[in-house]
Amino acid sequence: MQRVKRRLAAIMCADVANYSKLMERDEDGTLDRLKAYRAVMSSLTDGHNGRIVNTWGDAVIIEFTSVIEAVQCAVDIQNELSLRNADVPDSDRMEFRVGINLGDIMVEGDDIYGDGVNVAARLQELAPRGGIMLSQSVYDQVKTKMAIGFEAEGARQVKNVTDPVETYSVRLGGRNAPKETAEASATEGSSRTQASTDHHASWEKDTQVVANNFEQARRWLRAQPRKVRNCVLMIGFFFALNLLTSGLSTLWFVWPSLPFGMMLVWHFVMGRRAKSIENHTQQGD
Repeated sequence: MQRVKRRLAAIMCADVANYSKLMERDEDGTLDRLKAYRAVMSSLTDGHNGRIVNTWGDAVIIEFTSVIEAVQCAVDIQNELSLRNADVPDSDRMEFRVGINLGDIMVEGDDIYGDGVNVAARLQELAPRGGIMLSQSVYDQVKTKMAIGFEAEGARQVKNVTDPVETYSVRLGGRNAPKETAEASATEGSSRTQASTDHHASWEKDTQVVANNFEQARRWLRAQPRKVRNCVLMIGFFFALNLLTSGLSTLWFVWPSLPFGMMLVWHFVMGRRAKSIENHTQQGD
């Protein structure tokens, strides 16, 4: 008898919230949208080195060798589908619930089985519409490695799993924000709105100042002789190259720019001297 193969993997399970109601309302439109959204999921899965294991009805199971890739793929999927849903009426929106677990799985051909898959499926059932729910094992791997927020949802007892499962939701641009009282949320929302307005006004003012300065610099440069323009452009080139390769930690651009800087200084010194001589000559006349 052949021994069952096992491996550790990150498993994503996803399905459509209220799929039956969507099908009852519009079968053809729902199926067309499901195919389009699955194509998006397939493309993003490939981009994150995942493998779609199975699809049936509205559900999808995806396997990843990297738990970080699994979570990032889920975030990308939900963000992309949220954009596509923006122009769809609320009653027709197709929103997926996603659960991700990191665990041991059994492998038979192209199929996978075991508690690792089972927990992912149960987490998907706990996820909100358009949301992502993680197990403790996933959270422990990604909490300090990804620039996204998480919210502890506590231990949950799920079907066919003996021990309670610690759960964490992913914050997706405010769609999965932490729970607050209505009063605190309203107060904070008002403060954020005012801060956002002030920040936007400040940003517009700073942008205008930068634009004006840039335009003045451009006009000054165009009015200069060609050799001056060439020197300035070469210094700018070395500075940009320094910024791209080393940031500002090492300012090596100064040395290759030095000859061009000296040429600029010489030009302006000699230019002022020539102008001074010309003024004296005119006064003598």
